[in-house]
Amino acid sequence: MSVPRLAVICDLLEEGWPSMDLGTDMLLEQLAQADLIEATRIRPLMKRRFSHFSGSRWGRNADRFLNRFLDYPRHLRAQKSRFDLFHVGDHSYSQLVHVLPEKCTGVFCHDLDTFACILDPASDPRPGWFRAMARRILRGFEKAAIVFHATAAVRRSIEQYGLVDPARLVLAPYGIAAGYGPEAALEPSRAVVPSDAPFLLHVGSCIPRKRIDVLLAVFAGLRAREPSLRLVQVGGEWSPEQRREIARLGLGDALTQVREIERAAIAGLYRRAALVLQPSQREGFGLPVIEALACGAIVVASAIPALEEVGGDAVVFCPVGDPPRWLQATSRLLSNPDAAPAREVRLARARRYSWREHARIISDAYLRLAAS
Repeated sequence: MSVPRLAVICDLLEEGWPSMDLGTDMLLEQLAQADLIEATRIRPLMKRRFSHFSGSRWGRNADRFLNRFLDYPRHLRAQKSRFDLFHVGDHSYSQLVHVLPEKCTGVFCHDLDTFACILDPASDPRPGWFRAMARRILRGFEKAAIVFHATAAVRRSIEQYGLVDPARLVLAPYGIAAGYGPEAALEPSRAVVPSDAPFLLHVGSCIPRKRIDVLLAVFAGLRAREPSLRLVQVGGEWSPEQRREIARLGLGDALTQVREIERAAIAGLYRRAALVLQPSQREGFGLPVIEALACGAIVVASAIPALEEVGGDAVVFCPVGDPPRWLQATSRLLSNPDAAPAREVRLARARRYSWREHARIISDAYLRLAAS
């Protein structure tokens, strides 16, 4: 019997979504080692029409729209005869399912944010053209033969809105990449933060649901008590509103923000951080939580279903959007780190997560689909 040929459909690299890229990278790496499915990366280059002439947000978004809805589907139509199965690695690309054989296609659902303007318009009001775009993506998502998800919290949300037959849902938690561990021979994070002064760490984007407002308010409160404390933010870009808040709080000289740094340097920052903070309002999984735990870090996170599911008894949880409670908890932990869950509890929690197991679950699901 021939080995099934799987197309792993990735985000356009130029869009700059590291967590999405990591998921498909790890899947391809592990599938290559298992040798049960012949997996091939599909990722065309972004065609730049408007952003060549304008560095504006409008130009970038116009190119993103045309590439997602015109160029990428055209590329897949030309490629799809080479494959038996198709894996869309990011649910926000589910418009691609419309040009694929849906009975042979799976989608990984990281969260339902892409569909919020359709499912809960009051929480995410958008113009009509945006809702039409989201609706087409959602209809593609609903067609998929398999929908993978990383937490039971995401599954409950899918079931709540009746988007997909539960029989088509498959739980495939994320893993922890090599290099995220409690020890390292070298410490490349020194290139990012050379000082030994204590610092707080946030890893992720700075989009609204990450609640950077809470992060900044808590840091300002802690720094008033400990002037040497710094904040390191990895992977995001301050919005104009966040920059104004940073200036208002007088935090500019106490912040370090970096993007596109090596995994080893991020792991080193986890190991060296006094605390890792994740004050998000919504998450589908919370990959930085388990990465930080794998490095032995003390993690303080929002008490939301996905993060509670992932972090369990290894994380200190605080109410969403409640800076006073966050300030109280983080101040206590900075003065007494032993008040955090024990280091062995943190490391043991992280050991539950494996990209190899993630890939095995996905591989088994596609092998069953191919057999049927």
